[in-house]
Amino acid sequence: MKFSLILLMATLPLLASAADNRECVILLHGLCRTSGSMLPLEHALTVAGYRVWNVDYPSRTAAIEKLSEDAIGRAVADCQKAGATKLHFVTHSLGGILVRSYLARHAIPNLGRVVMLGPPNQGSEVVDKLGSWWLFNKLNGSTARRELGTDKDSVPNQLGPANFCVGVIAGDRSINWINSLMIPGPDDGKVSVERTKLAGMSDHLVLHVTHPFLMRNRTVIRQTISFLRTGKFARGTGVSPVSSTSRL
Repeated sequence: MKFSLILLMATLPLLASAADNRECVILLHGLCRTSGSMLPLEHALTVAGYRVWNVDYPSRTAAIEKLSEDAIGRAVADCQKAGATKLHFVTHSLGGILVRSYLARHAIPNLGRVVMLGPPNQGSEVVDKLGSWWLFNKLNGSTARRELGTDKDSVPNQLGPANFCVGVIAGDRSINWINSLMIPGPDDGKVSVERTKLAGMSDHLVLHVTHPFLMRNRTVIRQTISFLRTGKFARGTGVSPVSSTSRL
């Protein structure tokens, strides 16, 4: 209850209602996660007036293209049936690559904005270093090993620049120092700040948050709602980004 009240207070300045427009937001969790990890975002976005589809998908069991077709295709169809006037996405980690994969093959006429939290948009060095390890594959499934490296043939590096309005939030705090030893530059314990960037992105923001908690952080949630509302991240009182860029 206390956390819910904090989230409500955090989003109050941004509560110009989206309900009258029936704007929908599809949430997509990251690798080895479930929709439960996105519940704080689901609650905050609902309070902000959006209709929210918090999607579960089996992130360890199939290739990115199949995961995106199954999870996103179904959610988009449900939103359209519900009369969505705009359809937004908010993703964590692998979820952002699923959206890129889906939008590379499908046009959504009423597509709104996309916010990606800690996405491996240029792959991850952790996959490069550990992808051949039995334990890594046991924990993460074969999708990460085959498709999320930093080489030019990896899925993220084959999808091309964004042709939609997308804002990226990267973290530069790590609680996994072993992973961080494998990653050059600032990182969130899974992905370097640099490799979250995507050609064609509309905005990029770096916050002092670690990868597993990006989707639960109050500042991240406020900034997510800001981008969905305006197409840019807020850079005013009460927001303390470490650094930011507008476009590549």
